[in-house]
Amino acid sequence: MADTRRQLRSGTVVLGGMGLLAAALTSCSSDPDKRCVDRDSYRLGKGYNVVADKNCKSATTVDGAYYYGGKKKGDWVKGGSFTKSGKGSGSSSGSGGSSGVDRGGFGSDKGSSGG
Repeated sequence: MADTRRQLRSGTVVLGGMGLLAAALTSCSSDPDKRCVDRDSYRLGKGYNVVADKNCKSATTVDGAYYYGGKKKGDWVKGGSFTKSGKGSGSSSGSGGSSGVDRGGFGSDKGSSGG
């Protein structure tokens, strides 16, 4: 009877540990600092003015858009991007021409030998 109780406890510990691991991995995959900003509010040295999320979810008088990353200081954020970065998805070189990830697949012309 003691062995059964011990096995039950160790199984509970393993299952509980797996749950914690799953929760940790899920939280790591969420969006990086995502803030709603007014695109028309840019000021040199300050960045963009952070506004309420409702301005990014529906049409309002504010030209709201999500701004990812950056550093927030007060009601302003700068140093981020309007595009969500994909971890390990490639990067742009900034030297002109095409950059980023090639997303060829079924039905893509890329790499076909002809007709």
